[in-house]
Order: sequence, then C-alpha cells, then structure tokens
Amino acid sequence: RMARTACLLAAALLLVCTAPAFSQTYQGRELVDARLIADTTAVVPGKPFTVGLLLRMAPGWHTYWKFPGDAGIPTEIKWNLPSGWKTGDIQWPLPLKLVEPGDIQIYGYDTEVLLLQEITPPPTIGSSTVTLAAEASWLVCERICIPGGAKLQLPLPIAASSTPAHHELFARYRSLVPQSWPANVATQTWSREGENVVLTVKSPALANYAALDFFPLPRGNVVIGHPKTERNGDAISFRIPIESQDKSIAKLDGLVVFGQQENGAGRNAWSVAADAITAAAPASGSLAKFLLFGLIGGFILNLMPCVLPVISLKIFGFVKQAGQSRRRIFSNGVAFVAGIFAWFVGLALLLIVLKSAGREITWAFQFTTPAFVLVMSVIVLVFALNLFGVFEITLAQGASRRVIDFTEREGYLGSFFQGVFATILATPCTAPFLGTALGFAFTQSGIVILAMFIAIAAGMGLPYLLLSAEPGWLRMLPKPGKWMVHMKQGMGFLLLATLVFLLSVLGAQRGVEAVIWSVCFLLAISVACWLRGAFMTPVSSFGTRAVALVIGVVILVSSGIYFIGIKFSQTRLPAAASELADGWQRFTPERLAAEQARGNAVFVDFTAAWCLSCKFNEATVLENSAVRAAFDRFRVVRLKADWTNADPVITRILKQFGRPGVPLYVLYPPGREPLVFPELLTKNMVLEKLESLGKNVATE
Repeated sequence: RMARTACLLAAALLLVCTAPAFSQTYQGRELVDARLIADTTAVVPGKPFTVGLLLRMAPGWHTYWKFPGDAGIPTEIKWNLPSGWKTGDIQWPLPLKLVEPGDIQIYGYDTEVLLLQEITPPPTIGSSTVTLAAEASWLVCERICIPGGAKLQLPLPIAASSTPAHHELFARYRSLVPQSWPANVATQTWSREGENVVLTVKSPALANYAALDFFPLPRGNVVIGHPKTERNGDAISFRIPIESQDKSIAKLDGLVVFGQQENGAGRNAWSVAADAITAAAPASGSLAKFLLFGLIGGFILNLMPCVLPVISLKIFGFVKQAGQSRRRIFSNGVAFVAGIFAWFVGLALLLIVLKSAGREITWAFQFTTPAFVLVMSVIVLVFALNLFGVFEITLAQGASRRVIDFTEREGYLGSFFQGVFATILATPCTAPFLGTALGFAFTQSGIVILAMFIAIAAGMGLPYLLLSAEPGWLRMLPKPGKWMVHMKQGMGFLLLATLVFLLSVLGAQRGVEAVIWSVCFLLAISVACWLRGAFMTPVSSFGTRAVALVIGVVILVSSGIYFIGIKFSQTRLPAAASELADGWQRFTPERLAAEQARGNAVFVDFTAAWCLSCKFNEATVLENSAVRAAFDRFRVVRLKADWTNADPVITRILKQFGRPGVPLYVLYPPGREPLVFPELLTKNMVLEKLESLGKNVATE
C-alpha cells in the first residue's frame, strides 16, 4: 500500500508540472513566455492526445502565422520524441491581420496564442513516465523584431486511462482553428483576370457578415499582393494580385474569414484548397525563352571573376595537351564539361528536395553557410600549395598509379574535378540573364528547375567543348616550355586571391575573430602539406614517412579541434550599426517604409559579402563620384540589404522581385512603382533613372 501511495504521489507531481516556462527578455522586459501544455492528465498507450505550444507576448508585441505576410517568420516546433511516437501537423488558430507603417500587411498573433499538435504514442510503452521534448523558435516584433527560441520539456505519466486537462484553453483555441469548406452552404469559383487571381464565393449566409476577408496561403515561391474584397449581393469576390512571373497560377490555398468586425471576437474561417494547381507548367514558348536565358547566363559565367582562377587552370591544361591525339584532347574536354554538369544537376536535385520539403530555395545558398565557406577555403589553399610545388599527392610505393592531382593531372578524372571546382566557385556570381532565368525556374516544378540548371551547365561548358573538339584552335595558344612552371606558380597566386575573398566572406559572416582562427587552422594545414611534400616522398625511408605522417595528423587533428571546434565555433558577428560608410544605411523593411512615408526616394542595394558581381557594381558604379553626387542632389536615401547570411526577410523581398539571389538594385520613387535594375550596372543607367526623379519633381 505504501508503494502504491508513493506512485500516486509521483504521478500527481507530474500532473501539476507543465513544461518549464521560458521567458524571452529584452532590455529587462519580458517579451515572450513559452511553455508546453497537454490536454490530458496522462498518456494512454496508443491513444492520440494534443499538446500545445503556449506563447504569451508582451503588450504591443506579436508573433506570426504560418504565412506571415509581407514580413516576418512563422513559429516553428521541432520535436524530439521517443522512438515510435508520431506527430501531426500544427493546427494554427485564426490569426489577426495587422497593417504596419508603410502598408506592410502581416498575419500574426498578439497577447497569446496556442499552437496545437496531435501526438500519437505507440501501443506499448515500457516506462511509467515520458518526457516530451521540443525546440521552439519564433520572431517577435513591435517596432523592432527579435528572434526567440526555447528548448521545452513536458513530463507526463503513463496510465491506462486519463482525464482532460486545460479544458477551457484548448476548447477556446480549437474553436479558432479554421473549418473545412461547407459545400452545402457556399460555392466557390476561381478565375484569372490579368495579374489577379479571383475567388468568387456565393453564399447568402456569408453575405450577412460585415467583415469578409481572404487570408492567403501561397505555396512554394509564389509571391502575392494584398487581397481585396468586393461584394455583389450574395456573391463575394476576393481579388488576389499575383506578383510572381508564373502566369499559369489559377488558384490559391487560403482562408475565407468572416465576422462582424475585422479582428473582432467571434470570427470564423473556412479553408480553401488549391488542388495543387499552383505548380502548373508554363507555356512552352515562355519556357524556351527562359531556358535560352539560362544558356546565355551560363556562358557568361565563364567571364565572371569567381571562376577565372580555375578557368586559367583549364586553359593551362589545353596548352599542355598541344601535340596530343585529337581523341585524348576531346575526351579531357568532355570530362571537364561532365564535371560542370555533375555539380549543376546535383545542385538542382538538392534544391528540388528542399522545395518539396517547403524550404525557401535560392541561388548560391551554400555560400550563406560559414562551414561551407571554410571548407572551400581549405580546398583552395591545398590547390594553391600544390601549384607552388609544396607537395604532390601520390599513392604508396606499391601502387601502380597516382591519385588524382586536381590541378595538374591530364587524366579524365582530374579534368572532371576541375569542372566541378570551377562550377562551385561560379555559384556566388549571378550573370546577366541568369537571375531572370533562375527567378522564373524557382517558381516552377522540379522538372523545370532541373531543365534550367542543365541549360546553365550547357552554356558554361560550351566553350570548352568547342575548343577541345577543334584541336586546330589550340595552335593559337603558346607552345609548351619552361615558362609553364612559372605560369603554374602564377596561377597559385590567383587561387590565393580567391582564398582572400573567401576569408573576407567569413569575416562578414562571423566577424574578425573567425578570420583569425580560420587563418591559424589554414597555417596548420600548410605545415601538414609541407611535411607531406618534404618527408613523405617515394624515396623517403619508412621511418621518415611514419614520423612525418604522425606529426601531420597530430597537427591537423589538434588544430582542427582547437582553432575550429572551440575558437571558431564560439565566434559571433558583433551587432551591426545602422549607419554604414559613405552615406549608406542598413536596410530593414521598417526603415524602407518610414522613408517612403516621408516622401523620400529610396535606393536599395541587395548585396552579399561573397557576391563578386555585387562588389564589382559597387566599386565601379555605386561608389562613382558622379553617381554619389546624383544620390545627394536628388536626396535619395541609400539602404544596403546584406544577404550574406541569407536573411529570411531579404529572401522574401528577393522572391517578390522574381530574383533567386543577389545582386538586386531597386529604386523606390515617391508615389510610384519601384524601378528594378539589371544584375550588371552602368553609370549612365543609374544616372538616367536618378535624373527621372528630378523631372517628376519639376512637373509636380
């Protein structure tokens, strides 16, 4: 009896303990209080129950719905449950529609929200209690936006039966979850009218409500404007502007929201499903046009500064092949082009998978990850040391062939990896035509995305295929000689220049400390490569090679653990100042809206530290003295939107303009539609647009 009583007391203690609350504070003020709660007092094996993430916000602050609107990030919940447990989709209560300064329309929750999620335990549970763990993340905004997150736990006892818990709270929020479409009460028809998708609902019952609205849930990369409501007797039409380039969108997911007043109590909503029509294929004519853009953009990538070091290596390889058989030259060219195709096709497949999983997909997304940039820095350094002759990669003495020398080898596999490497370095660049083509492709189906990347690969590989197919053209290149050794070493310095660029990207992503510790790690790698080249040669004794190997491994492992695992991982980018150099200011949607509200013209430079095209435009055009004088003369506010770390707010704005990445340049004239510039700027182009601001002022 005493043991039974002790078990009951332990169970009761678990019942009164919800997940520990987590408070997000800012300047001493609590902004969000987060916790997990369940609608049951105990878990019954095999019986589903509901858990809710309860967020309580400070007055004036709000979090976001699953479609945040013009700005914001939806709340996410990632569960860490025992094996055999299953979770359903989040049930989102009906949000509020809030309009912020600058006509920024968002959907979210203020004061409090409970996000519901059904959990199904396995039929058999081998313990008396269970702890449900989840990691929640959110964005809370007022005049500023602050990300928040918490690792939460919810302990619950296991029992043969249970009783309801938190009944009033769960009942209130379940009543706010949108209902299925009532086919016997209302009918819906869709139509496409120019740039608008129109949903017409006929329902006498719905027409009696004073406040009617449509809350959209666009799929994938579909970008929309603000829905408008029109009434005509029992027929209510919701007109939704489509800002994506895809003209085939005929329907949208969303909610038809109705009540007696906007954002008032007693509102209800009906769910509208789009039946997956939003991913319809474009007309063949438009698809062919954009594929041609992709082909041209891929060809122009060869002229971008990102890939010049590796292109030089390939031309150097053509020089070395002079006098060889036509078949061997062509085969090496095909292998190089195959490497280009392999990277682009692999990247396309990865993006298709991410898009299917509901993630935002962008061009050069890998360069927004510091770990990837660090790995690329190591590879570039090793390539450069190889060109300088510090070491050569060979197999053990008994091997019959050498391992691929990625920078020198004339074999097919070496050419293949040269193509892969050239393409990796090409992805930070967005060539003319390429941004338009990719922006179109990312709004389409997976087949169109794959076709677009194949077209880009074909454009980039075409010059090398033609040059290797016509060996007679190689006569225009210099003859092999001693100068090639100096040429090879000179190209090593080109790769070191690429390394400097990559380290500058790391600095922009993680700060100066990250660059310092990265350089320390790269120095250790250089020492290991020197040990490899000096003491691990085929003519070295076994003892010498063994000692050099042990020392090299110790240097690599210890430096990796200390410089990268400890020091680099602890680095963080310091808080950025709003004021930048040369009259530029840091971009935020709120800042843009405030300047527009004051009637100011605004120029926004969407850029990234790893975007060499952006740096070229800034150095040659935007920082030109005549352009800067024009900015000052017409009182243009200059904002810089830094996308180095893939800021999700900036990502959404890029999508609105149909661009997969940077560079993007937009001029917002007062009271007029924004003017979008091409990827490569000229001084006259910018001055012409700025002069138009003066003409408009004069006519007013």
